[in-house]
Amino acid sequence: MRLLELYIHIPFCKKKCKYCDFLSGPSTADERESYVKSLCQDIRSYAHLAKACRVISIFVGGGTPSTLTAFQMQQIFSAVRDTFVVEENAEITVEMNPGTVDREKLSGYKKCGINRLSIGLQSTKNRELQILGRIHTYEEFLETYHMARAEGFENINVDLMSAIPGQSLTDWEENLKTVAELAPEHISAYSLIVEEGTPFYEEYGEGRHADELPDEETERKMYWRTKEILSKYGYERYEISNYAKPGYACRHNIGYWERTEYLGIGTGAASLINNSRFNYGEEPEKLTVSAQMEETMFLGLRMMKGVSKIEFLKMYGESMENVYGNVIRDMEQKGLLEDGEDFVKLTDRGIDVSNYVMSEFLL
Repeated sequence: MRLLELYIHIPFCKKKCKYCDFLSGPSTADERESYVKSLCQDIRSYAHLAKACRVISIFVGGGTPSTLTAFQMQQIFSAVRDTFVVEENAEITVEMNPGTVDREKLSGYKKCGINRLSIGLQSTKNRELQILGRIHTYEEFLETYHMARAEGFENINVDLMSAIPGQSLTDWEENLKTVAELAPEHISAYSLIVEEGTPFYEEYGEGRHADELPDEETERKMYWRTKEILSKYGYERYEISNYAKPGYACRHNIGYWERTEYLGIGTGAASLINNSRFNYGEEPEKLTVSAQMEETMFLGLRMMKGVSKIEFLKMYGESMENVYGNVIRDMEQKGLLEDGEDFVKLTDRGIDVSNYVMSEFLL
C-alpha cells in the first residue's frame, strides 16, 4: 500500500495576528459546526483513494484548530478512521494557541489518538506578544503547557519567532533559553517575514519603520545563536528552522521535504498525489519530471542531511551529477554546498543564503 500523510485545515482563530497571511479568521459557533460537518463529509469522500493507502501521519493545522470543541475534533477523527487505514504508530499533531484549551478539551483530544501538540507561543515576553497581536500572555502559555503535560502529552512542539520589531539579540537569546528550560521535545524557530496584505506590511513593508526591525546582521546572529543555545540543551537542528530532541523530529514535516504523498482536506489545503499538486477543490496539475527534480532538490536541501544521490537516481533514472553537476560544483566552490559521497547538503554559510542556493536548482 502507498504511504500517505493527511493534512486537515481548520481556518478559524479567535483573532488574526498582525503578521499572519494564512487562510484563517474569526468565526461563530454555527460556522465552526457547519464547517466540521462539511469537512467530515469531504473526508469520507476519499474512500476510493483510501483503499490503496496507509496513513503514516496526520497534521491538523490552521488557523487555530483548538478553537474546535473536543467533540468536534472527535467527529473529524471518526471520519478519518472510518475512511482511512491509520498506522498504529502514526504521528498525529494538532496545532493550538495558549488560552484556547482546558483539561477537558485536552483529554478529549487524547482520546482522538492525537499524540503530538504544536503550541504557538512565538515569544516569552508579553511586550513582544502584544506587538505581534497575539491573544495570549506567556503566563497563559505556561498554563496550557503544564496542562498538556498533566494530560499525558509526551511530544510537544513550541513555536518561537525571531526578528520581531524592537527585539534585540539578547531578547531572542532569553526567549530560547526560557523555552529550552521547559524541555519540550521540539522547537520551531522561525524569523518573522513581513507579508503583503497583513497589518505588519502596512506598518513595516517597503522599508517603512525599518529602524524598528532587527538589521540583517542581527538577524544572522539570531540564527547562529539559535543553534548554539539549543544544542546545549540537547536539541539537534534537523531542518533549517526546526530543532528536536533525539527521536522527536516532526515526521509529518519531513514527509513534505522528502515529497511523501499527502492529501490536504479543508479550505485552502494543498495536496501532492501521483506527482500532481493541487489546492483543495481544484483540478490536479501534473508536475513535469524537471519540476519533480527541482522540488527534490530545493525541498530536500532544507534538511540538514541534504539530498541523497542514490535516492535521486532511483527516482529519476538519472544521476544528480548529470542533471545538476555544474550547479553543485559552483555552489561547492563558493562554500555554500558540501558534496559528499552520497548526500549533497548546505554548509553553515549556505544556510545563511539558502534561498539563493535553492533557486540555483531551478531548471
